[in-house]
Amino acid sequence: MGNVRDLKKDINYVLGDIIEAVYVWEYANTDKDTKKSEAVIDEAIATFDDLIAKVNDKSIKNKKAHFKAINKDLEDKGRALIEKINKL
Repeated sequence: MGNVRDLKKDINYVLGDIIEAVYVWEYANTDKDTKKSEAVIDEAIATFDDLIAKVNDKSIKNKKAHFKAINKDLEDKGRALIEKINKL
């Protein structure tokens, strides 16, 4: 991880790609109910807001460990969201 700007870009790209994947699924499956897919989008947006708030937190003492934890959290939550998309 290079810097805070790169971490913010990673968060944006990962969660943006997940939301885009949900839209593609909805477009390909117009005959299915979209409540579950909309819930995945809402969860991705909530995750984005949560992670960006953590990145912008200025009261952190050990910044390196804090940003590594955020990066790990992004990976874990991203994988969980992808699994939910695959189950749709």
